[in-house]
Amino acid sequence: MLENRRFVIIGFFIFVGIAYLFRLFHLQVLDESYSIESSSNSIKRVIEVPFRGQIYDRYGKLIVYNTPVYDLMVTPYKAKVQDTLTLCNLLGIERSDFDSLMLAARTYSRNKPSLFLRQLSKEDLARIQDIMVDYPGFEFVKSSLRNYSAPVLANTVGYVSEITKGQIEKQEGEYYHQGDYVGQSGIEKYYEEQLRGKRGIKFVMQNVSGVAKGSWKDGELDTSAIAGQNLFTGIDLMVQHYADSLMKNKVGSVVAIEPKTGQIITMVSAPTYDPSILATRHFSKNYSVLAINPYKPLFNRPVMASYRPGSTFKLIQALVALQEGVITPGTGFGHAGSPVKCHGHPATSDVATGVRYSCNPYFYHVFKRLIYNNSITNTFAASAKGVSDWNARVSKFGIGERLGIDLPSEYKGNLPDQKYYDKIYGESRWKFSNIYSLSIGEGEILITPLKMANVAAIIANRGYYYTPHVVSGIGQKDNPLPEFKVRHETGIDAKHFETIIPGMIGAVEGGTVMGLARIDSIQIAGKTGTSQNKKGKDHSIFIAFAPAHDPKIAIAVFIENAGFGGVAAAPIANLIIERYLKRKTKNKVLENYVLTRDYMPNVVLPGSAPKAPAKKDTSKKKEPASAPIATTKKEGVDKSRMAVVSSGN
Repeated sequence: MLENRRFVIIGFFIFVGIAYLFRLFHLQVLDESYSIESSSNSIKRVIEVPFRGQIYDRYGKLIVYNTPVYDLMVTPYKAKVQDTLTLCNLLGIERSDFDSLMLAARTYSRNKPSLFLRQLSKEDLARIQDIMVDYPGFEFVKSSLRNYSAPVLANTVGYVSEITKGQIEKQEGEYYHQGDYVGQSGIEKYYEEQLRGKRGIKFVMQNVSGVAKGSWKDGELDTSAIAGQNLFTGIDLMVQHYADSLMKNKVGSVVAIEPKTGQIITMVSAPTYDPSILATRHFSKNYSVLAINPYKPLFNRPVMASYRPGSTFKLIQALVALQEGVITPGTGFGHAGSPVKCHGHPATSDVATGVRYSCNPYFYHVFKRLIYNNSITNTFAASAKGVSDWNARVSKFGIGERLGIDLPSEYKGNLPDQKYYDKIYGESRWKFSNIYSLSIGEGEILITPLKMANVAAIIANRGYYYTPHVVSGIGQKDNPLPEFKVRHETGIDAKHFETIIPGMIGAVEGGTVMGLARIDSIQIAGKTGTSQNKKGKDHSIFIAFAPAHDPKIAIAVFIENAGFGGVAAAPIANLIIERYLKRKTKNKVLENYVLTRDYMPNVVLPGSAPKAPAKKDTSKKKEPASAPIATTKKEGVDKSRMAVVSSGN
């Protein structure tokens, strides 16, 4: 027994010894990494940063591309600066900047190279490269700068900037190092992993003075950098330019979608900024200016701003009511018993007429039937059950939840349910009379412009949608992420859409949309909305799709503080539809009307004079069936205001 145990112990020590010998052989003979470390004075590891992937529009036009630049690195313990002032003049920086940069480098590491000055152009490099030989410890590293073909899509594309300490600490793996650039917003952030590429490493022999003497081992251990994947989008750059021009002097959003695919055609967040101003070494200064701008140009309104949907929500109410069978296509309602008032229009004898003239009492009665579509006799319990059933139906349109667009920070909005009202009023202490404002898209319901553009796409498709997405291909065209190929059903029968669409066509051709907003030879189905706003003039909303019977584009336009949907938002939407489908603008009168409208609130910025007060609005507070169009040019634009909003353009 003891003899066997002795052999086991001896065998164990022999095994451990062999394992150590094998490990030693591996480290000294097979593994080159320790050889490289031990030769750090003669072999230099050079990290090769790949170019980020480029971004294209739907027709192959470049939106974002790369320009080669050079970063100046410093290794503090090697840095010998005899004449600091001369070096500062050479680099075009102040002495205080030099001291701050050197302190930051020493704080990071005295022995490792770190960023000193970023994004020097080829011309800068040619001018100072030879002189920098007199300043040991400094070296140039090739890098790249994001460039933009036009000053558009700032919030959609997003920006890249130097990675923060917190982001480095939280990263999975060890890809990023101090000084690296990373996508911080928009699709630059969402598709960071695809865009960033793969680093390369080169081992270079150098003499005691740090002068390169060629590749180590003839580049046997070198790896080449692999550029990031290109992104192909559904954006129509020409239409994007046009949409941006129409939104000048306005606060709001435009979102247009290709219904059959869910691809975003154009996305405007107004006011905006030139994305190139955040792609320079003056990033911090320029970002600070944008961040304090009271018009919030960094705020991505299409996916983050929340509004009440107003009358556009009546389309969903009608569809849900038709599906539930509480109304039929021929159901009509009078105005009796409704606390919400009418605009003054022909009698609403059917659903299509109710949609065409956006009749408030009509949809009050529709919603009441929906809520009490059960056999419960207790009014409070019946209301609770009705709201729960209604919520389940409406949520399938993407209301009250995130759609999942490929942009960060999407706001989910609010779709109230039984628990929501129980929390406000108390359980079994509320009923239909407390919530009837939901019938016309007011009250506690909140949506984003993206959601309403998606609702337009759902109606265009007669009941389904694909998650809206900016990027339609990764590495190649028509290759989106798998989740953007999934078809989402609303549970509404296709026949019910054929009931409301004639009403939407009627709204454009002779209902709540202003007369001259129609586009020749294009049949547009649309719905106006006027979203109540306690802090100022109401918001103008319009959603639409076209052509009505073979939809190619679905759109939502939101203009803050602009009043009725048919007067402000509808003309913009219809002009964009025309430009996308016809590739030109024929309705020049309407275009001139839109371009001369200024709906921006008067916010006094530091150093600017307040705008002259606007003339008192004497118009009647009701949504007209057909409003006249004004073509007189508006004067007195606040130039100081626009200079800040358009900084960098």
